Amino acid sequence: MQYDKEVDARHLNCPLPILRCKKALNELQANQVLKITATDPGSKKDFDAFCRQTGHTLIEMQEAEGVFTFWLRKRSQ
Repeated sequence: MQYDKEVDARHLNCPLPILRCKKALNELQANQVLKITATDPGSKKDFDAFCRQTGHTLIEMQEAEGVFTFWLRKRSQ
């Protein structure tokens, strides 16, 4: 999947992956895609809740060998 910016939040615990995500989304234009990698098992529910609360779209989530990868589309303004 194509993306416009990538954030590596591996080995960071809550709330740092979400905070890094928010910072990166602020640097993107509407409808651009952010890829985030994280290892915190709680990040699955955290990113789902974050998107529901903020209006961003969780396009896809993948898990492989303890690494979670999320693709989020920034909401249109």
